[in-house]
Amino acid sequence: MASSLVSPSPISSFISNKKDLGLSAFPSTSQIAIQKCKKQVSTKIVSVMAPQQSERKPATTGSVKTGMTMTEKILARASEKPQLSPGDNAWVNVDILMTHDVCGPGSIGIFKKEFGENAKVWDREKIVIIPDHYIFTSDERANRNVDILRDFCTEQNIKYFYDIKDLSNFKANPDYKGVCHVALAQEGHCRPGEVLLGTDSHSCTAGAFGQFATGIGNTDAGFVLGTGKLLLKVPPTLRFVMDGEMSPYLLAKDLILQIIGEISVAGATYKSMEFVGTTVESLSMEERMTLCNMVVEAGGKNGVVPADSTTFKYLEDKTSVPYGPVYSDAHASFLSEYRFDISKLEPLVAKPHSPDNRALARECKDVKIDRVYIGSCTGGKAEDFLAAAKVFLASRKKVKVPTFLVPATQKVWMDIYTLPVPGSGGKTCSQIFEEAGCDTPASPSCGACLGGPKDTYARMNEPKAVSLMGSPSQVCVSTTNRNFPGRMGHKEGQIYLASPYTAAASALTGYVTDPREFLQ
Repeated sequence: MASSLVSPSPISSFISNKKDLGLSAFPSTSQIAIQKCKKQVSTKIVSVMAPQQSERKPATTGSVKTGMTMTEKILARASEKPQLSPGDNAWVNVDILMTHDVCGPGSIGIFKKEFGENAKVWDREKIVIIPDHYIFTSDERANRNVDILRDFCTEQNIKYFYDIKDLSNFKANPDYKGVCHVALAQEGHCRPGEVLLGTDSHSCTAGAFGQFATGIGNTDAGFVLGTGKLLLKVPPTLRFVMDGEMSPYLLAKDLILQIIGEISVAGATYKSMEFVGTTVESLSMEERMTLCNMVVEAGGKNGVVPADSTTFKYLEDKTSVPYGPVYSDAHASFLSEYRFDISKLEPLVAKPHSPDNRALARECKDVKIDRVYIGSCTGGKAEDFLAAAKVFLASRKKVKVPTFLVPATQKVWMDIYTLPVPGSGGKTCSQIFEEAGCDTPASPSCGACLGGPKDTYARMNEPKAVSLMGSPSQVCVSTTNRNFPGRMGHKEGQIYLASPYTAAASALTGYVTDPREFLQ
């Protein structure tokens, strides 16, 4: 029986109801209207071509085909099967394999061990190797990792190796890109209907293009290097329907923090997360990338957004490779469906030390901070910096804490210095950042998002930051994706995950701040 629940929390005015069909109710702390329907996924084997045995009129008999979700369709096509269902195992043909300087050497080592020192990769044009994690450092082991990638790419004649040799000036390296997940999109390696695997958990970012994209380990990557195939289990799909107009103080980061806060960091474990609805349709490609980027923080196998005119326009000047988008069938089976009224959403943060530790930004207004970090695959894209510049422009004030800016890629760095900020009279992001007192935009890389060597720019190296409030540990508001202890450096550091709007607003006040303070 369906039941309606009302949250007893102080923010219950933003919940209208929650319906549960067939399974136990899910406890909700959501601020916005949400409806969830759960369906049991059948594990029965479905006969695709067997004739019907029941007594039916000839006009109604014939082959049986079960509806499939986007993820199921992509994997079925990639495994050359007519039908796949959640739980099925399938040998999938891989369209793109990506690796970087952290996991690449290990993957290469496994490839050589299992296939032979002189073995050749399955397809030199389907492997993309992107140094991006530990780049601008004097750490010899980190530097050696890039050397290993370079030697392998020379040996195998890999077509897409985005190398860097001069660490003193990234602009002297025309092939160098920066953060792999943003570079993959900018360089045209993300295409609807394809399978993209990467040795990085945030490879799920590429699902924004309507493809199956997920992270894999070094052993799997070593196998893919040699065969171009991987055995994958088909995940069930959770569908997230987001409708309503996005308020001008919200970004996709708020949407995904809301979802993770709703279902928890384990709520989508080995599940596909499909995002649909009028809100999703209104998002730019970079905002869709933010949405899909953090599905892994909910345990998701992959995230996916149906390809549409926004997708196709983005790809026009980026790839000439033919692609074939797929879409979920109208009668596809979803494990659960969540519905959100985004018009009622407020700016959010994820408090230490978990991405599902959701709170309203305004509820944290007394949290004094020591620094702000704007960057990473999640929050270091051109539109993220434009959003931050919008807040600084509206305030016409100086930041009160060190504010670090780390563009994801060379192209993003160039955009910061060339793209005019709307309403600024022609000023660029870099000019606005300088006027606000931010640090000069750094060399493009993953930077301090995952800590890295101690000389990594903006790394949280100190356990404490002495402040007027006597803060027990260093506090950072960050546009990155994880806030576990030690993620950005010292294990005692406290990280509040937020949108670029909220991060910029917080930099201006020295406290966690709702961006409506400057955008309304």
